[in-house]
Parts: sequence; C-alpha cells; structure tokens
Amino acid sequence: MISIRRALLSVSDKTGLGELGQGLSGFGVELLASGGTARTLRDAGCAVTEVSAYTGASEMLGGRVKTLHPKIHGGILARRHEPADMADLAAHQMAPIDLVVVNLYPFEATVARAGTTLEEAIEQIDIGGPTLLRAAAKNFHDVVVLSDSADYAELLVQLRNNRGSIDRQTSRRLAEKVFVRVTAYDAAISHYLEQTSAGPFPQVMSAQYQKVLDLRYGENPHQQAAWYQVAGEPLTIGAAIQGKPLSYNNLLDIDAAMGLALDLRPHPFAAVIVKHGNPCGVGVSTSSLREAFLKARAGDPVSAFGGIFATSQPIDGETAERIGETFFEVVVAPAFCDEARTIFAKKQNLRVIPMQPDVQEVMRVRSVCGGRLVQTGDRESTMPDRWTVVTARTPTAEEMAALRFAWIVGKHTHSNAIVFATTDRTLGVGAGQMSRIDSVKIAEMKMREHGHRERRPCVAASDAFFPFRDGIDAIAAAGVTAIIQPGGSVRDAEVVAAANEAGVAMVVTGVRHFRH
Repeated sequence: MISIRRALLSVSDKTGLGELGQGLSGFGVELLASGGTARTLRDAGCAVTEVSAYTGASEMLGGRVKTLHPKIHGGILARRHEPADMADLAAHQMAPIDLVVVNLYPFEATVARAGTTLEEAIEQIDIGGPTLLRAAAKNFHDVVVLSDSADYAELLVQLRNNRGSIDRQTSRRLAEKVFVRVTAYDAAISHYLEQTSAGPFPQVMSAQYQKVLDLRYGENPHQQAAWYQVAGEPLTIGAAIQGKPLSYNNLLDIDAAMGLALDLRPHPFAAVIVKHGNPCGVGVSTSSLREAFLKARAGDPVSAFGGIFATSQPIDGETAERIGETFFEVVVAPAFCDEARTIFAKKQNLRVIPMQPDVQEVMRVRSVCGGRLVQTGDRESTMPDRWTVVTARTPTAEEMAALRFAWIVGKHTHSNAIVFATTDRTLGVGAGQMSRIDSVKIAEMKMREHGHRERRPCVAASDAFFPFRDGIDAIAAAGVTAIIQPGGSVRDAEVVAAANEAGVAMVVTGVRHFRH
C-alpha cells in the first residue's frame, strides 16, 4: 500500500478540484500547489502551500516555469526502498511527495478552434505538466498519479477504505493511464505542427488513434475488430439513435454511402443505396426525398435488400414510410423528423445514424503488407469546363446532365466501374470486375432485368479509360447514346472511332477515379 501524506496539485482544468482538496485535507494530507490551483483550493477552504514558497523559487517567464525544481522532482522520483535515495532527500532538505495531481494545458481544444494562430497553439504546449506526470508514473511503486478528474472520486473512496492509503495495483493502472495521455498529447502537438509545416506526408506520422467502439467482430465472425478515430478530429457520424450495434461491414458501407450522398449535394434531393461497398441504386429529385428514394430503390430493388441507405437531406415521415417497405441494415441522414423516428422505431434492429455533413476526412489510410498506405481524399469535383468532346456528335443538354450524374456515381463505384444512368437515376451498375467489358455486361444485365432499357437518355460512365473498343461496342448495343470516361489509353483513337461508328457521343474528363 502507498500511504498518502503529501500531494502536489497543478491543474489546468479545475473540475472537481475543490472537492478533491477537501477530501485530501480530511485525511491529513499536506497540499502543495501552483498559483492558480492554490487559489482554487484556498477558495474551497483548504490549507495549501504554494510551490514557489516550498521551493524558494518564484514562478517565472509569465508562468512558463512553476514546478521545474529539484525539490519537486526529487520528492516524486525518490525510491522509498533505496536508502541512497532517501539519504539524498534528507541531505537536500526535500520531502517525499506521494500523490501528484496534474492535467495538461488544453492544447487539443485550442488547435481545434477555428482561427487559432501558431503562437496561440505554442503557448498551450505544457512542459511542466508532462514532466510531473511522467516522473510520478515512472515511480508508481511509491507515488500515485492522477491525470483525469474522473478518477478523483475513486481515489477518495480508496483512501477512506484503506485508512489513507492506495493499493499498488490501482497506482500502476493510473500510471498506465498517464503514459497513454502524455503520448496522445505529444502526438497531438506533433500532428498539428506536421500539418502546418510538413505537408500531408511527413517522414514520421504521429497521429494518435483513440478507440471509438469495440465491434462484435470484423468482416467475419472469427475476426476481432474495433473502430478508432484520430485523436482530436471529429467523426463523420454521430451516436446511433436506435438499432443494433454497428458492425465492421456496416461502417465500411456507411462510409461509402455517405461519400456519394455528399457529392450529390448540388441536387435538391438525393438518395443512395449501397450494398457491399458499391452503389446499387441512386436517385435524385427536384421535388422530394421520397421521389429520389423511390428512383434509387427501383434501380436495383433486389440488391437494395439488406443495404445501406444514405442521404444528405433530413428524412421526413413520408420518405421514412417508403424506406420502411424494404429491409435496410442502416439509414444515415443529417436529421430525422419526429414522424420518421416513430416509423423507424417500429424496426428495432434498424440502425438509424445521424450524419455530420460538414466533416470531411482529409487523409485516407489502409493497412497493407504490415504497413499503412496513406493518401489524400479523392476531392476532385465534377468540372465540365475541363471536359472535352472527342466524337463527331456532341451530347445533348439532357445527355450532358445525365453524364454529370453518372460520373459522380462512377467515382464511388469499385473498379472496374461502369454506370448506366439517365438524368435522375442509375439504370445499371457493373462494379469490381477484373475486366471492364465484364462490368459493361453486368450493368447492361441489371438495366435489362429491372426494366430500364427503354429509358432515355441512357448514358454510361467509366471510372477509367477503355483499353479496347469492345467495351464501346457493347455499350452501344445496350442502347447507350453518350459515354463519359477519363481517356488516356494507347487505343483512344480506336475507342473514339467505335463511338463515332455507333453514333455515340463521348466526353473525356482527363481525370481517373479508381476505387479499389
């Protein structure tokens, strides 16, 4: 057991400090504290000695130096079972410090604030705090350390139950918590400075990840999984309003569905249905979300079963009623009206998730070969002013509107991606095939099976160039009248010639959107 006779307190966040000081004083603990902490303790009626009075050294440099003194760190680091250490304390007239209570300057909160300057951020880099915490945590056999106000109450309970002492198991656990906190704090500083000077790919990536959620399992039941976020960065979704816990695969599909829904925000209403990472139905409308949803579901009603629905618009009751007609795993939207919540509540397993539409992930990270692949997000927007018509026939205005829509959907479809669409909905999607011609065949099959072959205009989008003319021939045979693709193949001339032979208009964007 560690007997608590003397405590050092130096905290930025004063939450619970008065109650802690009163509790410690009740056990006869001598309190040492830095300036602002000492004032708060006195206001709470506690007897306290200021660190400057104890060390004989005044705070200096505008408060930058308070606790960096041998009498403080000697009292913390002295090993009670080492006679030489205790002799050194006596020789230098130092007293052991048994409890250290420190929380750090609010660096993370400061840099999260819009408009924070580099100078403001630097002033919130704590020096003495991490040093005190590390010293106390290193000597956890003899010193108890508190870095989180949430642990104050437990400490006081243990002191009461153990007659002024703390067991070493608790001391070690609190020390482990310190090293996690200090590591995260240093990583936040490094990450901030990297972002402001080193560009997106520094030599060492120091972002700290915090666990958001333990998952039931990973992609398969025999795999373990958890969800993490970069410390200090906001999540793109909020806590679930209802439904079963989210799964690993749910999160992958939510991420895919939200990305497409957000890219469709120029449309007044947009509805996205994703299955296994790919859009199986997408619809837009100028009149209602309900209409957009019905178009999306009609795109591939078979694949929609068990999918993820996402929209960047709030869900109203009428739309919720129609959504409820199909089994979905997850519904994602910025908001849900009361009527929609009541309707969804009848489906207890349905996960209803609020979206944060203004939060964008800056970097994309994937594990591979024991390491990490890191890239910036695919933020390339649809820019028709940079597109080039390469065929004899120019797309009509209606075809061009359909091409813009299809191009956005294709960006969010796994390669090789082929999207058949009209101005307001997908007609067939071919995704994830080893050859582009196979994706064409699948998209045509979906369009035919679900009765969309006669819709006009009927256009096609390809996420990358066509390596051979066979894809163009198959697309033209399916009734498509306009194609959009990046271009860049060594056989571009053959591909354009095939389009001209079929009377198909072709637009080249110069931008590829592979999604692996």
